Amino acid sequence: MRVTVTARHTELDDDLRAHARELVEKVARLAHRPHHAQVTFAEDHSEAEVEIAVHTPRGRVHIAKGSAADLRSALDAAIARIKRQLLDEKQTPRARRTPRRSKASKTT
Repeated sequence: MRVTVTARHTELDDDLRAHARELVEKVARLAHRPHHAQVTFAEDHSEAEVEIAVHTPRGRVHIAKGSAADLRSALDAAIARIKRQLLDEKQTPRARRTPRRSKASKTT
């Protein structure tokens, strides 16, 4: 799975990039066949924001945002939210098709 880490209006050190990539790869294992993930770090008016988007098959995109005083805390908040989303999707049962009744089995 490809993980893209982007920074807007802030500088990221290599440790934080590696930490973000590691956490996202670990959480993405909960998704069914994830394609890729994007992590965007931003800083605006001394508030750190992190957005994580995990792309899965059939065009589904799971997005989680976290904001805090520093980038690491914002990353942890976003990771917790994306983990919750992926766990909820995994636990909800899918609707199954009902078997069709054949015309021969009907009595006339």
